[in-house]
Amino acid sequence: MNAHKDGLPEDAAGMNLMLHALVDGELDAAAAMAVERRIAADPGLAAEHARIVALQEVVGSLAKPQVSDAFSARIAAMAAAGNIEVLRPKAPPAQAKAARTRWSTRNFGSFDWRAMAASIMISAVLASGATQWAMQPGATDSFAGGVASGHQRSLLATSPVDVVSSDRHTVKPWLDARLGLSPPAPDMAKDGFALIGGRVEVIGGRAVPALVYRHREHLITLVAEPQNAGAVTDPVDLSEGGFSLVQWSDGAFSYWAISDMERPELDDFVARFRATVVTG
Repeated sequence: MNAHKDGLPEDAAGMNLMLHALVDGELDAAAAMAVERRIAADPGLAAEHARIVALQEVVGSLAKPQVSDAFSARIAAMAAAGNIEVLRPKAPPAQAKAARTRWSTRNFGSFDWRAMAASIMISAVLASGATQWAMQPGATDSFAGGVASGHQRSLLATSPVDVVSSDRHTVKPWLDARLGLSPPAPDMAKDGFALIGGRVEVIGGRAVPALVYRHREHLITLVAEPQNAGAVTDPVDLSEGGFSLVQWSDGAFSYWAISDMERPELDDFVARFRATVVTG
């Protein structure tokens, strides 16, 4: 039973998403007022709201990746060869945000809260099992630690993705609008690896794109780090601490695939992804 009779969710997870929606300006006036009344009456919600606002300001201050002219030229050349489909947003981010669905109190009862992606990163650094990588001296190991932290954080979040879609024509423009670039995003459901969406990861103070795939009960996070040097490398095993982690480069991106599945299964995913990207 809804004790508040305001149409808002009564569970903590649902209200947390409503706080994110309020901060992002995704609620209509009636819903926003209802949430603000809850915040005024609940010190716990007020503290969480203040935390989300502070985190949004920190994330918003992060610089977008610097993309060189040489990198852009390589992406264009690969697209011309049919290896990568480069999709640019048809509307600037401000217009896209204005076009979002506005949720009102009449939608609360039927909306799938777990399908709503949280748009604020809950932390840039996570003290976790990723320390096996983070404590290493090299830059590669430090980035691996960030990849591992982001993957573990996503497993604890209400949703592991910021944009929920199996369609690359949705995922790629969403990432491109926020980062100015997007990696190939093939849906390999027919091979047992279904694309479920994407998110923005913040690693070492840099915002980078991440794709998320599902294989049976396992999730795979695929982080794509923009590469300016253009080196092409074969997959390398960086598995540690109960997670399988494989890294490779194709000249445009350095890829980091991580999951709690066994290495042979992750190797199968990597091989299929690489083959799909090459064949277009």
